[in-house]
Parts: sequence; C-alpha cells; structure tokens
Amino acid sequence: MDEKAILKELADAVVACDPPRAKVAAETALKEGMDPVKAINEGLVVGMGVIGDNYAERKMYLPQVLVAAHSMYEGLDVLIPAIPKDENIASKNAVTAVVQGDVHDIGKNIVKTMLTASGFIVCDAGKDVDGDTIVKDMLDSKAEVVCLSTLMTPTMASMEDTVKKISASGYRDKVVVTIGGPPTTDGFAKEIGADHRDENAQQCVKFVNSRV
Repeated sequence: MDEKAILKELADAVVACDPPRAKVAAETALKEGMDPVKAINEGLVVGMGVIGDNYAERKMYLPQVLVAAHSMYEGLDVLIPAIPKDENIASKNAVTAVVQGDVHDIGKNIVKTMLTASGFIVCDAGKDVDGDTIVKDMLDSKAEVVCLSTLMTPTMASMEDTVKKISASGYRDKVVVTIGGPPTTDGFAKEIGADHRDENAQQCVKFVNSRV
C-alpha cells in the first residue's frame, strides 16, 4: 500500500466514522514505515477537517461528529506512541473545561476534538471543574489557550470566578481565554475579562488560531 493510499485511508476512516478502520489504517501506516507525524497531520487531521466543515454546514450532526472524533483518537492512540521523543505533533497547548457546577460536556468535547485536529495538544480538565484546578492545569501545561464552557445560567458565576483566578495567577497575558455555551454572550465575555465568546467549535478554533 503506497503512502498516498494510506493517508487517504486514514482520512476516509475518520470521515466514515469508523474507529476500527482508523486503528487498522494507523497500524498499516507504521507497518509500512510511514512517519507517524505525517500520518497524523496528513491523514487523520485531514479527515477531521472534513468532519468540521460538514458539521459547520449542517451536513453532519453531533452524534456523527463524536464518533468521528473517536475514530481520530483510535488512530492517534496507535501513532502518538511511535513519535520519537524529541518530536512533537504540535507546539501549541490548550486546556478545555466545563466549569464547576455543570456536567454537560458535549460542546467541550467537540472543541477539544477540533483543537486537536488543528494541531493543539489539549489538556482536558473535564466537567464540573473548579477554577483552581483549571489554573493548575493551565500552568502545568503552559497553555496558550483556555476554553471554558457551561450550558446553564447559574454556573456562569463559576465561569467568571475561573477567569478571575486565571487573571490572578500572573499568567493572564500569556493565555487566550475563550468561553462558550448557550447562556453566554459577547457582553458577558467582555464583562468577565475573557478574550472571546465562541458560538461553536469552528469559530473557537478560528479565533484562537488567529491569536496563537
């Protein structure tokens, strides 16, 4: 199987939302001696880019995006360990989190997937996460981006508290902070000191890539 065919198979496996196929394609890439970084960037990431475009154009829905993301991660799980220790698939770092009091993480998971596909190493802090933990993850990973989300109006206070703690950490000028979720607005982002309010994952990635 030639290199071009392997890269196409990696991309097609993600677009087809087929995790086992993506894993086999990644294993084939290594078996054929392909550079794992190239397999990621020119195979899996290309496929996830198609998924992102389809989702933005409403040609694909959330359940499909999540399965596509799982497909990409199946391939990444095979390829990332094969990358030489002195190499990185990305030089940009991000933290994603659902703020304290909220356990709805679908939006956060999509942002994480799109950031990964865009070349970020993502530290996923999870859901219902307090501000101190988010700040610690930010500092430990030396993140350039922190993406916060919430689905509920009451937990917007947790979002504000987290941004305040980021500002108090002495690291605020080194990190881009974005927020997202139905109750948030551009005005709220400005009020709490965030850099941007994201309407969707694609807009989030576009904005942070313009800043990092």
